[in-house]
Amino acid sequence: MSRSLKKGPYIDEKLLEKVLGANKSQKTIIKTWARHSSISPEMVGYTFGVHNGKEFVPVYVSEDMVGHKLGEFAATTKFSRHGGKMQREIEAGADQKEAAKVQADIKGKK
Repeated sequence: MSRSLKKGPYIDEKLLEKVLGANKSQKTIIKTWARHSSISPEMVGYTFGVHNGKEFVPVYVSEDMVGHKLGEFAATTKFSRHGGKMQREIEAGADQKEAAKVQADIKGKK
């Protein structure tokens, strides 16, 4: 559920103070744990280190990101792959195609 329009967007006060106090010419990363903070127009052009629970993910803010939350751009989970028999068959088929392509390249060079 979204925030009430009457209240306006939530922007963490400490984060906004850091942004207003920072110099845009220096390319320093502003570290923050405030994933729930909305991106305001004042934040455009800065790089934020958004904490994902383990490390700080660098997020460069552009104009298209205004209105979104900082946490949307720093994933908290790492996708490895879907498991199961079907996935193993797909990967085996891809490996065979790659091997055939390499063989064809080798024969073409001779």
